[in-house]
Amino acid sequence: MDCIINVEKEVDNVIGKFSSVQDKTDQILMDLITNLQKLQRDLIFLSTSNQCELSGIQTVIINQNIAKIRDTISQVAMNHREIHGAVSKVGKVLDKNFISNYSHLTSDTFKQEGLNPYLLNQAIIEHFLRQGMLEIGEELMREAKISVPEEKKNPFSELNDILAGLKKHNVKPALEWIKANKEKLGDRHTQLEFKLHRLQFIEYLRQGVHKQKEMIEYARQNFQSFADDHEKEMQSLMGSLVFLKSGIAQSPYSHLLDPINWNEICDIFTRDACSLLGMSVESPLSVTFNAGTIALPALLNLRQVMLQSSVPSVWTTKDELPIPIDLGKNSQYHSIFACPILRQQSNDSNPPMKLICGHVISKDALNKLTIGNKLKCPYCPVEQNPTDARQIQF
Repeated sequence: MDCIINVEKEVDNVIGKFSSVQDKTDQILMDLITNLQKLQRDLIFLSTSNQCELSGIQTVIINQNIAKIRDTISQVAMNHREIHGAVSKVGKVLDKNFISNYSHLTSDTFKQEGLNPYLLNQAIIEHFLRQGMLEIGEELMREAKISVPEEKKNPFSELNDILAGLKKHNVKPALEWIKANKEKLGDRHTQLEFKLHRLQFIEYLRQGVHKQKEMIEYARQNFQSFADDHEKEMQSLMGSLVFLKSGIAQSPYSHLLDPINWNEICDIFTRDACSLLGMSVESPLSVTFNAGTIALPALLNLRQVMLQSSVPSVWTTKDELPIPIDLGKNSQYHSIFACPILRQQSNDSNPPMKLICGHVISKDALNKLTIGNKLKCPYCPVEQNPTDARQIQF
């Protein structure tokens, strides 16, 4: 954060210099233009008065204007050099506060095992397909010689086409998709389908009183099956019809016109569609990149401390970071058990074990605390046989 603040100060300084130089330059040029316009009027007067030769005073005035123009050009160039120096300083501050080579932050064991280019390219291709960048994804498939079956590509194309329609306030493609996948969606389709019909009704509502007939007819055709589960929302929609003539925007129902409703339906549709396809809502590549962005500053600070302490490497274990890093609630996908005795996260070879007293420790801690055939719980005085401990799943 300190690095960003330092760079931000230099950028603010550059912006301030730009503003100051622009104001000065504008004033200088305006003064120069005023003098030249006055000189032009004098020369025009001479040409109309049949006076062919300039007087000594007029020659002096012209020479003075020429000298002033040269001084102005020199002054503007000098101001430009000041800006150039400030801009160059920003680059130096960036180099000073940010490290361009991050290779020393990677695990040595990871380097030895190497990176699987096929899996990496596959993750990038999937990200492009998710984002609707089909041409880029196809080109990468061709260059990386990776074949993605059509049955895997088609859902991405369909998903992006539907999202493009929703962004244009067109719910028809989404409703057709729900109809085609109603059995697979199960109970989720009713919630999504109602919200789509609701937005279509609101679109009619937005167009005013001349769409009243279409609104009533649309409600009769599409809302009847949702009456039991969405009674209050339907009452709100019907109540808004009272304010059609005076305008919904100035009524108690103005919240219906909020554009955020369309953003929400895009998120809901994406979540349900990805769930149906057995995929995460976010691209794994995006999740990995965001996690790395959050973790990088802490690792850089740790690296700096270790260099000052003459520690040879940042970490030696492949599956763990050297320090805990909080990625925020958005990056919490499942529970992770950390042994309260050894302070280690559980894994396949070191699972959590539940003692007969109800306390949970890791298998490694269980083995270290066992003396003969007896184990005393580290949290209560209950003595027990370590074979009575049972592995648990989170």
